Amino acid sequence: MLAAPVAAQAVLTPEQKKLIAQRNDVEKQLEDVATIDRKVMVKMRDGKRMAADVYRPKGATGKVPTIFVRTPYNFNFWDVKNGAPRDMSRQLEAVKRGYAYIDMNERGHYFSEGNYDILGAPLTDGVDAVKWITAQPWSNGKVGTTGCSSTAEWQMAVVAQDTPGLATFNVQGFGAGVGRVGPYYEQGNWYRGGAIQMLFIDWLYKEQNQVRPMFPANTSQADLIRASKLFDLDSQPPEADWDKVFWTLPVKDIMKAAGGPDGIFAEAMPVPTGGNMVARTPNSPAWYKGGLWHDDMKIKKPGLWFMSWFDVSVSPNLAAYNHVRATAPKDVADQQYAIIAPVLHCAYTRATEHTMIGDLDVGDARFDYNSLVYGWFDKWLKGVDSPVVDKQPKVMYYVMGENKWHNSTMWPPAGSQSRDLYFTSGGKANTLYGDGKLVAQAGGTDQPDRFIYDPMNPVTTFGGGGCCQGTAVKFGSFDQNTQLARNDILVYDSEPFKEGTEVSGPITVTLYVSSDAKDTDFTFKVMDVYPDGRAFNLTENIQRMRYRQGYDKPPVWMKDGEVYKVTFQPIDTSNFFFPGHKLRVAVSSSNFPRFDRNLNTGGNNYDESKGVVAHNAVHHDAEHPSKITFTVVPRQ
Repeated sequence: MLAAPVAAQAVLTPEQKKLIAQRNDVEKQLEDVATIDRKVMVKMRDGKRMAADVYRPKGATGKVPTIFVRTPYNFNFWDVKNGAPRDMSRQLEAVKRGYAYIDMNERGHYFSEGNYDILGAPLTDGVDAVKWITAQPWSNGKVGTTGCSSTAEWQMAVVAQDTPGLATFNVQGFGAGVGRVGPYYEQGNWYRGGAIQMLFIDWLYKEQNQVRPMFPANTSQADLIRASKLFDLDSQPPEADWDKVFWTLPVKDIMKAAGGPDGIFAEAMPVPTGGNMVARTPNSPAWYKGGLWHDDMKIKKPGLWFMSWFDVSVSPNLAAYNHVRATAPKDVADQQYAIIAPVLHCAYTRATEHTMIGDLDVGDARFDYNSLVYGWFDKWLKGVDSPVVDKQPKVMYYVMGENKWHNSTMWPPAGSQSRDLYFTSGGKANTLYGDGKLVAQAGGTDQPDRFIYDPMNPVTTFGGGGCCQGTAVKFGSFDQNTQLARNDILVYDSEPFKEGTEVSGPITVTLYVSSDAKDTDFTFKVMDVYPDGRAFNLTENIQRMRYRQGYDKPPVWMKDGEVYKVTFQPIDTSNFFFPGHKLRVAVSSSNFPRFDRNLNTGGNNYDESKGVVAHNAVHHDAEHPSKITFTVVPRQ
């Protein structure tokens, strides 16, 4: 029995002591029912070894299936901060249900050897790990993967390798594992519309681990287990004030400003995908050499997909889901199930009776994910009937506003229809007090709405989908009206809805724009405006103008006085607009620090310290029909 040292207990609060006792109890239960084999060093094809903890049922009458969790994050069973073992509840439940459960650290993290590259070079490491698992004498030859965020993002590319033992996968909040799919070239959440999503910079600060302590290769397993109680190997980088650090120019110097090494972010590193990530373009060949999944990689395994409306990249995730259903063999395509929840990144199980997304109460969004996941694994790893899976719809999505789960056979929901609203104004749509409107028909004379975009005074991020940016950004849904008083934001409102309207599916904005800058950005934000005037954000997007003709094409520049059509990538949501509510679209040229600032020069941007002020405009008339296209699900 592992117990917290007496000296440590003396300084702990009663609540901490209770937590330690609970952890000890779970560890004791685990020791009773599981054969535990920790710090197993699994050799990859290049000789580097990845550290794994293996838990499997004691006294199993036959061979058992495996739930495999591969992660860059810390799963050390011994919590050195308070001397108590880490919570082992997930491992305990898996073993009790008849599964082996394996935690493995990605390359370059904690006890795993080698250097980290984007997603840990999983095309080799992931395949080698599955082959090692299925070769164990206790394995029934079937492995299922699960996990959220970086614990999910490596899965799809490995699944596409079609390794026989990998029977199924469960990806949750997996945006950073998707490279290119359909119109999206996000390359693992690095971009949106060609702009850098800055959350990845903050994340890399703690994860690239190019220089770190390691144990000698001949260190015994017993000594590694002992060492894990003494050396957690959890990196402790200097605390960075990201609210200030994100403002650093040039962007390539952000790591230095935070106090960390450039690593694969800004140095030319001898790693498989090529370093200097900040200098890549959205279609750089380097993105196709690592562990990202792209839409030319075939998925031939049953999949259980979890997504959420306020995550980083729900639309590329949905596009990946639809792509697999459209391209996989029919029997596999029919075994792809999606759940889209109204929560922030990886917050599925934190839904409550009153689930709060920022300041917005989206009601009772609870769902028993655990039962579904185990029912799924029972079906595909044990080969037994699973009533919970049999009852599950192909797509289950949560309609905000109405605050209810809905079922569908597909995404967008069957029977959905596109509806257009056109931008119009008298040329004074600036701020929520302006004259911008959304109307059913395009027309009139062009009275463009003009605003100034100064990259030194950008519109700051307030709400939306995202993660990992600490106190620099508040993600979720908030009343936007205070921010909409800025003169560099254009605001367009629809008439109040006369009857309740479900908007579920992609939203696409097409703008006709001009600028005196060689390159600039345009952004939009979609809101639900309540009868009392509050305006809660639902989704948003950005487009860097140099990439308006495609991310796989050379950049194109703007000329002063010319009007250009730009269509943003589709962005998905689900919201019920009650009678009396209005749909609002706000347009600007920045959403910082969620996205990096365009310095408007037409230069590299990442290595520039000075920008130019852009005078931007949105045009709207019969010749320039700027519009929002949204997806409506008819109700009987």
